[in-house]
Amino acid sequence: MKKSLLDHLLDWSGRILLVLIVGFVLLPFVVVAIASFNDGAFLSFPPKAWSFRWYVNAFEYGDFGAGLVNSLKIAAIGATIALVAGSGFAYVLDRYDFRLKGLLNGVLMSPLIIPNFTIGLGLLILSAAAALPRSIWLVVAVHVIIVLPFVARSVYVSLKNFERRYEQAAESLGASPLHVLLTITLPLLLPGLVSGGLFAAILSFNEFTASLFVVNQSTQTLPVAMYNYVREYADPTLAAVSVLYVLVVAIALLIVHKLYRLEKVLNVE
Repeated sequence: MKKSLLDHLLDWSGRILLVLIVGFVLLPFVVVAIASFNDGAFLSFPPKAWSFRWYVNAFEYGDFGAGLVNSLKIAAIGATIALVAGSGFAYVLDRYDFRLKGLLNGVLMSPLIIPNFTIGLGLLILSAAAALPRSIWLVVAVHVIIVLPFVARSVYVSLKNFERRYEQAAESLGASPLHVLLTITLPLLLPGLVSGGLFAAILSFNEFTASLFVVNQSTQTLPVAMYNYVREYADPTLAAVSVLYVLVVAIALLIVHKLYRLEKVLNVE
């Protein structure tokens, strides 16, 4: 069917509006990216002279390196724990009916509506009352609580789109429950599992507000190290770190989207 003039106008106006919205959202990042190449000792825009010196300084500053290692370690451990626990919760909620099912689902999703700083402060008070040290495991616990709903949601959506007749066919042919789980269920749920785990790792890597309450000098994450840096210095180093930070996270998200399509994982198709 041939499009009318009005249809073409609506189509192009929608595209222009989309470009304007994306440009508006990306404008702060573009400004920071340009300012990161400033040769001066103070953050200014536009740069009067161009230099990569602040990118070099970002790699040489010790707290950034230590924070990056801590962030990667915490993200890996937290995402793994959240993936196992979240997958188990999602499986129980999808396959079984019990009296407290709604309550369990509400508790599991509560971190989505509770501010992150409240979770961090609550864990800090609880650990102090229990005389627990502010170790890396306390930071991991906070991150697991925050990212657990996202993992559970991702796996739950995969379970809802799961064709259970494959499991029933395998069982009818004499396969044991463990064999069905390893050869049928897990391979079919792999996109949701991988996407949920990577999404949890990205969220954990970016987490700041809750981490600020539970880290110390030896366990501070990269976002906390960036916050401490900006309190003491006003040079463009933090702008350079921010550009690298955004690019790494964006690349990770693009990889996940390319492999498993985020709109399918998040059930927004």
